[in-house]
Amino acid sequence: MKKNIADFLLQAIETGEPVVLATIIRGAENEIGRHLLFRRDGSSQGDWGEATPVTLAQQQAMALFGQERGVTWRTGEREIFFESYFPPAKLIIVGAVHVAIPLVRFAKDLGYKVILVDPRHTFATEARFPHVEALVRRWPDEALAEIGIDANTAVVILTHDPKLDDPAIKYALSQAPAYLGVLGSRKTHEKRVQRLKHDGLTDEQLARLHAPIGLDIGGQTPAEIALSIMAEIVAVRRGALTITPRQ
Repeated sequence: MKKNIADFLLQAIETGEPVVLATIIRGAENEIGRHLLFRRDGSSQGDWGEATPVTLAQQQAMALFGQERGVTWRTGEREIFFESYFPPAKLIIVGAVHVAIPLVRFAKDLGYKVILVDPRHTFATEARFPHVEALVRRWPDEALAEIGIDANTAVVILTHDPKLDDPAIKYALSQAPAYLGVLGSRKTHEKRVQRLKHDGLTDEQLARLHAPIGLDIGGQTPAEIALSIMAEIVAVRRGALTITPRQ
């Protein structure tokens, strides 16, 4: 890898900018090992020659900005390996409810930086959540703006209180997190959708909500529900779940 490409990749990793690195691994001898680094805006930097299919490769790279994984792509005699580099995985949990306790544990075991948001001091305590990176006792929309949402942030909203849920959803949707899930039954979600539509959110925006939250594993206990949520986050992050969430 040439020094300028390596420097750009290291800079992106340090600043938390998501990028996709494309490397030619099979083809003409003078092309093997060449790299092209793509940014989210479609721009690229690297040492591919004019004959290399940059435009086609760009289309493949753009698809990986919604996932964190590597994939090998073949075009003609060339094989190109694409690998996405995202900022460290972060999980923001809104709501210091019972489900949040095992959810924190699962997320930490999977390497996520976990931040808990809840303005209710009675619930958001160090005794109940000793392992989170931070406890933010502020209103969710204010807290999310302060914490920041990037391309590798999952946001899970668990409060069941429209005064907390709705502002958090509206702010999170404006920032395009990697995952946004909201706890609640189908009937609760239908009412939520009507409120949010009344507030000006579009069908396209609302389709990005995972609700009811979590994979359908029949979970009943807080730990089982937390497991289903974490499984869905991993499936979305790794590109195994591309269908519209359950409605």
